[in-house]
Amino acid sequence: MSNTRLNTHLVVLPALLAALFLSSPAEGLVAQSSSSPYRTVDDWAQLPDGREMGAVGDVAIDPDGEHVWAVVRCDAGAERFGNECLDSDLDPIIKFDPNGNVVESFGGGMFIWPHGIDVDPDGNVWVTDGVSAGGLPDRNDPHYRGGTRGHQVIKFSPTGEVLLVLGTPGEPGGGDSHLISPADVVVADDGSIFVADGHSGNGNNRVVKYAPDGKVLLEWGQTGYAPGEFRTLHAIAMDSRGRVFVADRSNNRIQIFDQQGNFLAQWTQFGRPSGIFFDENDRIFVADSESDDVQNPGWEMGIRIGDAASGWVTEFHLFPGGDPRSTAGNGAEFVAVDRAGNMYGGEPSPRNLQKYVRVRP
Repeated sequence: MSNTRLNTHLVVLPALLAALFLSSPAEGLVAQSSSSPYRTVDDWAQLPDGREMGAVGDVAIDPDGEHVWAVVRCDAGAERFGNECLDSDLDPIIKFDPNGNVVESFGGGMFIWPHGIDVDPDGNVWVTDGVSAGGLPDRNDPHYRGGTRGHQVIKFSPTGEVLLVLGTPGEPGGGDSHLISPADVVVADDGSIFVADGHSGNGNNRVVKYAPDGKVLLEWGQTGYAPGEFRTLHAIAMDSRGRVFVADRSNNRIQIFDQQGNFLAQWTQFGRPSGIFFDENDRIFVADSESDDVQNPGWEMGIRIGDAASGWVTEFHLFPGGDPRSTAGNGAEFVAVDRAGNMYGGEPSPRNLQKYVRVRP
């Protein structure tokens, strides 16, 4: 085959694959629809006593299916991204009722950069503290080590009592007793704990599995591009089958594992994933706030919704447009869905907890 003919095939094949992916054998199934089934509800979340909304991290749904838990970072005027709760006693862990009113909050003075959150079947609240003093980890930063906060995962009761701590606060590292910038956490039905460790590109880039009492059972992963390797584990979630989904954000993919760390598959059809959530109808919701013409060319920022079993993308909620180099990070990094089908997006840069109401089936 001549080089000219080979080059022609290389050009045509991606176009054919794109056409197949963007069409569907079943009516209504499209990979990236421009028509969103949701409308926004502005100014839904109301903080008490005139508190200004800070950067919103991960969001989760209470076991009652109605209340929303969110990480709301403390200092809305912080100049350095990555340490918004360093000098604040404001509660960063907040529970909202269906009308957006605060009904519970705690965690003041215990975090530097709260990031991920999960609520287990018993209503206990798990929150990761992604960094220690000094902001995002830099091994040459004198604040990288020391202190009594950061690089940990804390388990709270529904009213804020500390029940368990994973990692050594203020001490980044590897092995069984340390973490580096844990980004997210998810708890299985049997109580096993899975931590995405971590947010730092120069950190551990691994998943750590713990027993319910905090004992390390196993770990997998390292920095890299191959299956089972990661570059910025930004979120972790579990579907109804017990599969572990990892948002391998800097590799522009979701990696799927069983609970023993065996690689099952990778999905790239959800863009550059920052947040993952599964609803009661076996649907997967993936927030992509970073796709642009440099980090993930050809993809738009938004929330993609699909079938958790097959990975087929059925709906797409597009974030507001503009130059992707200036709008990256302006949408939801995290997403959760309540029992009524309403969607909630945690938006760090806009400092917003966005509610979306479903307007059509």
